[in-house]
Amino acid sequence: VQLQASGGGLVQAGGSLRLSCAAPGRTGTSYVMGWFRQAPGKEREFVAAIRWRGAELYYADSVKGRFTISRDNAKKTVFLQMNSLKPEDTAVYYCALNPDGMSMIPSRFRYWGQGTLVTVSS
Repeated sequence: VQLQASGGGLVQAGGSLRLSCAAPGRTGTSYVMGWFRQAPGKEREFVAAIRWRGAELYYADSVKGRFTISRDNAKKTVFLQMNSLKPEDTAVYYCALNPDGMSMIPSRFRYWGQGTLVTVSS
């Protein structure tokens, strides 16, 4: 399974970016797509996750109210709309797939995209 993340870039604090992740061809009822990020010198952390079917989704406290995860089932794509970006949001952002249900733990996600760099300048 290959995931392809895109949409990163350089933005000023307060700005917005939208990340996209092309999802696999098959999407089971238990599939969950997640976004994680890893800043230099830090561990990979959960950002948001959405069940491929249904309305279940979760956000990290640090991004609630600023980031929105969504999906387009027809295009098999998951999005992360990031608004009111802060310098501390700077990281490599990864999309990932867990075929076994909802989780916020990176090790539970079996498939990963290559990452896209988001840099927020102050």
